[in-house]
Amino acid sequence: MKPAFSVIFLTTLIGAAQGLFLALFTHQSYALFGLLPMQSDDFYGYGTAIAMVLLGGGLFAAVFHLGKPIYMVTRAWRGMTQWRTSWLSRELIALPAFMGIVFLYGVSHLAGFRPVLLTLPSGQPIDLSFVLGVVGTLLAFTLFVCTAMIYACLRFLREWYSPLTVINYILMGGSSGFILAAFYAASAAPDQADFFAGWAIIITVLAFAGRAASLVRNARLKPKSTMQTAIGVKHPTIVQRSMGAMGGTFNTREFFHGKSLVFMRVIKPTFLVMAFVLPLALLALGLFSPALLGVAFVIQYIGLMVERWFFFAQANHPQNLYYQTIG
Repeated sequence: MKPAFSVIFLTTLIGAAQGLFLALFTHQSYALFGLLPMQSDDFYGYGTAIAMVLLGGGLFAAVFHLGKPIYMVTRAWRGMTQWRTSWLSRELIALPAFMGIVFLYGVSHLAGFRPVLLTLPSGQPIDLSFVLGVVGTLLAFTLFVCTAMIYACLRFLREWYSPLTVINYILMGGSSGFILAAFYAASAAPDQADFFAGWAIIITVLAFAGRAASLVRNARLKPKSTMQTAIGVKHPTIVQRSMGAMGGTFNTREFFHGKSLVFMRVIKPTFLVMAFVLPLALLALGLFSPALLGVAFVIQYIGLMVERWFFFAQANHPQNLYYQTIG
């Protein structure tokens, strides 16, 4: 498939935002039960503001994937009406819902409006921000699933049709967000940076394992369709001489990335190193030099963009059996 950079920016930016929100709320949850020192409202509030900026950037990038961007505002609601059958419609519902809860979570902290809504049997008070955090967490994972299932539900694109697609979207978004949280904490709450960096290392290792597993799986896939099955002729030596078009068409432009095999072989280790290996090394060093946490986030984000390009490009549409030779 031909990767669309608008979708690459959308999925990587909102993934980092989801991961950052989950990191902040994880810390608040630990602190609520006395496992970590509770930080100021500004720490959670301004961290949430960063997540909102990333979400806004992702939403802005998505506009450029539309044929007529102005319809993003005037007709977006129509895309939500097919929620019963379409994962894209579900994503269109989950994304603004998540953004709304994240916004309220941040406002609750920055405005200091955290009324106690209930008290646990242990005497632990549960305030409004915590309830919003729980709802936001559920929506974050819902959004991860909806975004990933847009691709994982396509049976004919076998490289995507796997539970690993959903798992990897969650783990890579979580890794990106926790690394960003570690960098943010290094300046806003230095004594808490180790907590986020530790979790970032764990999640990044899991993301590395998940992505490696998907690469191994995809390398073992064998095409179910051949030229023989496509035209119903069993002759062993069928050779295509022309794709039936003298110039480019929608099919030749949008269903194949157009890069060489050498390029595809080089880009795979590139994103593995940039998205996983280097960030892990920098996270370990960042425990001693906090500035490296920011470098880790930047390098990993670039690596995740390369990974997402490869993810889209690796999917081989069956129609390429026919549109492979210009003639």
